[in-house]
Amino acid sequence: MLPSLAPLLAAWVPRQRWFAGKGQQLTGFTLVSATELLPCVSDGTAPGLLQLLVRTRQSGQPDRPAAGDCYQLLLGVHPALPPQLAPAAIGRPADGPLRGRTVYDALLDNRLCGLLLERLRVPGRLGALRFCHEPGAAIPSGLPARPIAVEQSNSSIVYGDTFILKVFRRIAPGVNPDLELPRALAGARCARVPAPAAWFEAAGAEECGETTTLGVLQPFLRGSADGWQLALHALAVRADFTGSARALGHATAEVHTALAQVLPTTELHRPQLAAIAAQMTERLDATARAVPVLAPYRARLRAAFDALAAVGHDGRGWAAQRIHGDLHLGQTLRSAGAGRWSLIDFEGEPARPPAERRRPQQALRDVAAMLRSFDYAARSGPGGGDAWSLEWARRTRAAFCRGYAEAGGHDPRSAPELMRAYETDKAVYEVLYEARHRPDWLPVPMAAIRRLAAAGDGTAARG
Repeated sequence: MLPSLAPLLAAWVPRQRWFAGKGQQLTGFTLVSATELLPCVSDGTAPGLLQLLVRTRQSGQPDRPAAGDCYQLLLGVHPALPPQLAPAAIGRPADGPLRGRTVYDALLDNRLCGLLLERLRVPGRLGALRFCHEPGAAIPSGLPARPIAVEQSNSSIVYGDTFILKVFRRIAPGVNPDLELPRALAGARCARVPAPAAWFEAAGAEECGETTTLGVLQPFLRGSADGWQLALHALAVRADFTGSARALGHATAEVHTALAQVLPTTELHRPQLAAIAAQMTERLDATARAVPVLAPYRARLRAAFDALAAVGHDGRGWAAQRIHGDLHLGQTLRSAGAGRWSLIDFEGEPARPPAERRRPQQALRDVAAMLRSFDYAARSGPGGGDAWSLEWARRTRAAFCRGYAEAGGHDPRSAPELMRAYETDKAVYEVLYEARHRPDWLPVPMAAIRRLAAAGDGTAARG
C-alpha cells in the first residue's frame, strides 16, 4: 500500500504546517505501522479510515531506518469523494490496493472524526492501536464533530461543546507530556488545567519499543477566550491588561507549584548550568548559520549565556522541575464568567528533542517565554510596536511577574541572569521558527534580538 501512496504523500505532506522538514527534499517514506479503523476496500459507498505511522526520508539525512521524523497520518478512503470534502483530497493512487479511490485528510471529515470519538469511548485494542480512558470518565455518544481549521503543529477536533481531541502529527516515542503532565496535575487536584478523559497510543510502534501517545481527549472549555486574542483586543482598543496579566501570573505559579509537588524535582548547580548555557550557545550558533540576519548579534547575545554559566560559581543551587515548556498567550484560556485562567497544550516546543522536553528545568523558562509573548502581542498588534504598545508590554510583563511572585513566593525578576538567558534563548528559537514558517513575522523576534543584544553591550534598552 505505501509505495502506491508515496507519490501522493510526497506532494501533500511538505505543504502541511505540522511538517517539520521544510527546506530539505522529501525522498520517501518507511512504514512504521498501519491500522485499518474502517475497511478501506469495500465495494460500498461508505468511506474507509486508515491510520499510518510513517517515517520520512529526506536529502542530507543519514541513510538509517530511524534517521527521519515519524508522522501520524489519518487517511480517509472514498470511492467518490463528496464535493464538500474536495479541499481535503490528497489524490487517487494509480496502483496498489486503493487504486481508483480518493485518499484524503480524514481529520477534515466530520463523519470519520466522529468514529475516532466512538473508539475512545470504549477502551481496547485495534491493530497497533490502544484506546484508553480515565476510570469514571463519561464520554457521550454521538457528539457532533467540528475540526478546527486553523493550521497548527497538530490537529484538533471539537466534539459538541464538551470535548476537544488533539491528534499529534509529529510522533516521538514515549508518553507525550501533553498527556503526562495534565494527568499528574489532575491527581494533584490542580484545577488550572483540563484533565484528560481519554487517549490513544501505539504500543511498541517505534524501534525502541516504547508506548507512543497519538492523541489526547480533554474537556472543551466552552466560552473561554485564548489569551492571545484577548491581548490583541486590548491593544486594539488601547485598554489596560495588567489585571489580566497579574491573574495569569497567579495561574502559572499555581501550576508550577503543583507540578513540583507531584513530579520529581532536582537542583541545578554549576556543571548543570554550564551545560544549559552551552546548549543555548549551540542553538544560537546553529540559528545564526541558518538565518544570516541573526549573525551580527551573535557575540553580544552569547554574553547572556556566559552570565548564566557563571551564576553557579558561588555554589548556589537552583530548583528544577517539570514545566509547561512552550508557554505563551495562545496556550492560555480565560473563562467568560469568572475570568479564570487555565493553561493548555503541555507538549512543549515541538522542535526540541522529546528527552529535553521531559527533563526537569528551571520554572523561569516558562516565565521568560510568557514575557516574550506579551512583547510579541505588542509588536504584532494594531499599534505595530508603537510607543504606546511597547509601554503596554512593559507594564503587562511587570504585572505578570508580580502575580507570579504573589502566588509562587518569589519574584522572577530577582534572578536577572536566568531571566535574560531564557528570554534570549526563546527569542533565538522564535527567529528560527519564523524564518522557516512565517518569514513576514521575522521582524518581531528580531526586535527582541536587538534589545537583548544591546543589553549585552551594557546599553540601556527598553521595549
